[in-house]
Amino acid sequence: MGEDTRLWYQHYPEEIATSIDYDEKPLHEILQDTTKKYPKLQALHFMGKELTFQQLWIQTERVAGYLQSLGLKKGDRVAIMLPNSPQSVIGYYAAMMAGATVVQTNPLYTERELEYQLKDSGAKMIICLDVLFPRVKKVKERTDLEHIIVTGIKDYLPFPKNLAYPFIQKKEYGKFEKPLHGSYGGHVHQWVHLLKESIRNVEKVEVNPKEDIALLQYTGGTTGYPKGVMLTHFNLVANTQMSQQWIYKIKQGEDITLGVLPFFHVYGMTAVMNLSIMMATKMILIPQFHAEDILKIIEKEKPTLFPGAPTIYIGLLNHPKLKDYDISSIKACISGSAPLPVEVQEKFEKETGGKLVEGYGLTESSPITHANLLWDKRVNGSIGLPWPDTDAKIFDSAENMEEMEIGEVGELAVKGPQVMKGYWNRPEETEKVLKDGWLFTGDMGYMDEEGFFYIVDRKKDMIIAGGYNIYPREVEEVLYEHEAIQEVTVAGIPDPYRGETVKAYVVLKEGSNVTEEQLNKFCRKSLAAYKVPRIYEFRDELPKTAVGKILRRQLIEEEKAKQENQQSV
Repeated sequence: MGEDTRLWYQHYPEEIATSIDYDEKPLHEILQDTTKKYPKLQALHFMGKELTFQQLWIQTERVAGYLQSLGLKKGDRVAIMLPNSPQSVIGYYAAMMAGATVVQTNPLYTERELEYQLKDSGAKMIICLDVLFPRVKKVKERTDLEHIIVTGIKDYLPFPKNLAYPFIQKKEYGKFEKPLHGSYGGHVHQWVHLLKESIRNVEKVEVNPKEDIALLQYTGGTTGYPKGVMLTHFNLVANTQMSQQWIYKIKQGEDITLGVLPFFHVYGMTAVMNLSIMMATKMILIPQFHAEDILKIIEKEKPTLFPGAPTIYIGLLNHPKLKDYDISSIKACISGSAPLPVEVQEKFEKETGGKLVEGYGLTESSPITHANLLWDKRVNGSIGLPWPDTDAKIFDSAENMEEMEIGEVGELAVKGPQVMKGYWNRPEETEKVLKDGWLFTGDMGYMDEEGFFYIVDRKKDMIIAGGYNIYPREVEEVLYEHEAIQEVTVAGIPDPYRGETVKAYVVLKEGSNVTEEQLNKFCRKSLAAYKVPRIYEFRDELPKTAVGKILRRQLIEEEKAKQENQQSV
């Protein structure tokens, strides 16, 4: 596609370049660059404790040197199993500085999930939270792990919070792990000890940014086992520089980012952690999402940049004490990980006075490829425009690669410097999604005559009922307009007559009531009869990933299991 046919460029404001001169450097060097420029500036804010960029850099060097002293070699994998905390930032950049590939690991993983990821990645070391240590210890013998580094949330808490935290931890994790004292010796190491004992003696590792893997980021595994996505240093630096272009009103060294999105999720890692380090914006680290705590923090710390997910914004908007807090400091929010309902966007902008737009990406693209413009033309319901140096097309399929006409639905494919190297040890899987440099996303969508893109749904989530194609997102958008609904997801469940039928899983707002019949009438005003849900299930909550993405597949599996049980009775 020639440059003049990229319709989306006509909407770019002059502040956003269509092409960027990318830094071909290792990712951890962005921390070094920012430290040289702003050594005394606050880098991290964590439950009342703050670290400057200088302090962050010194501790990163110490940890990197310690990892090398344990025998870490270039290309070895280091797993990080931590919530958002100073250790998660330090460990991430330190592992890369020491020459390792980081493996981000969800702290909520069960033993089975943890063992699979450690085995698949071949991780030699892990940095984990003290309450997770028993879980890691149990799987160690069945993996390649040689060293475990243990840390606690309290390690970075100011007095007297550090004394009280073990009791808070018991409430959060449902069990009480005694604080770990002294040096473990052997293969287990304590974070506070290694910071004291290690010296900033890092052996510089030569990195080829376009070839060397900075990160193995595991996909959610909605189909089969999770796959390790190989993201190079260049992939991550490029996507972070694109992010910096997109939020051009956010000033380097002046703004404050709210770090609610978990860094073990690729969106939180890029849009919060890497971007904050590159932009020298102070990062407020939030280890767990509690709506009222977030409202208090926004009022007190006055963050301006708030990357999030729809469920996070919904949780704040529906909090009964929302009006008690001043959240007007928020200037810019890009929502990712799931479709953003228009009603949520409009209400959140009204409450904050800031801008909230929908973006789009996937783990395989570091992750962001599209977003709506924050301060210029945008189209509600669209994922927006491709980012600088990012090409996008709608194809009929990965096999034929025939480009669709404007307005026609097909599979979205993207190409750009943020696209992954491939899947870890899975060449066949890589070949299925990477064709001539194009990454086939598995999402069905179209482009309009102005160059704005729309996702109608995941290819795999499309419902085929009685021969009709039904996209869950379209039905969800209608249901979100109902004043009683807080959250909803729509799925296709097995049906002996139609093949599949449409089912809506609904969470109502507190104090609201609505019947199936009322929802049915409401939907029929906006949807063709075949798209209207045939079944409604009211729930207190919906299953979600750590970043707040609703697990539609889990609900479908539950439904199948339920139907099989009924048939066997």
